[in-house]
Amino acid sequence: MRRPRPRGREVGTPGKVGIVFVSHSARIAEGLVDLARQMAPSAALVAAGGTDDGRIGTSFDLVSAGIGEADAGEGVAVLCDLGSAILTAETALDFLDDDVRTRVRIVDAPLVEGGVAAAVSAEAGDDLAQVVAAAESARGAASTGAAGPDGGAGAPGPGEPAGAASAHARSITLVNADGLHARPAAELVKLASTFPQRVTVNGTDAKSLLAIMSLGLTKGATVEIASDDPDGRAAVDAIAALAESGFGEA
Repeated sequence: MRRPRPRGREVGTPGKVGIVFVSHSARIAEGLVDLARQMAPSAALVAAGGTDDGRIGTSFDLVSAGIGEADAGEGVAVLCDLGSAILTAETALDFLDDDVRTRVRIVDAPLVEGGVAAAVSAEAGDDLAQVVAAAESARGAASTGAAGPDGGAGAPGPGEPAGAASAHARSITLVNADGLHARPAAELVKLASTFPQRVTVNGTDAKSLLAIMSLGLTKGATVEIASDDPDGRAAVDAIAALAESGFGEA
């Protein structure tokens, strides 16, 4: 009963988790893929929106085919817009082969923010659990501006200089004309994710896309990049160099 994978189309991105956007509107799903593609150019991002004949609704066949198209063996995160989309995705999972079903997750997260965060995590080569966690961070972590998932401290308090307790810190001035918007924020997060050490940007976890974007940093803003890990110097210096370069935009 499962729809076969489309013939002649590349399946997934080797070594990376795939993302499927399930929406009642084909245009919304396709638009989200276009948006996320700006920050995750090589990750497998698949739109599964609307019904088979293009009406508003969801399709078991489109969701099933989308999972097959996104899956390269590392897992697939499925994000949905409304309740019935979740039911469609759950039904599609029921008809997957057992070995495939074990690496597919329906994620409880906002479709736009969660989808973008998941896409950036997938682009960075994170595993399925990390991609799911990135998407779920959209449920509130970014709005609090607080600690990252490891429970580290947030921004410094009044009178406390940023990075005061850090093993290494760099302060740079943001030169991008449009500030730290989605694309450069994604580049920063992807770079930070290549280092095991925790790094902060103005007290915020550098590996959290939504938290970085929520800082609202504009051109001319001071960016404090720091790590309290004794081995964090290379990570701090690399992120500082990326920011000083204007993320390729300046």
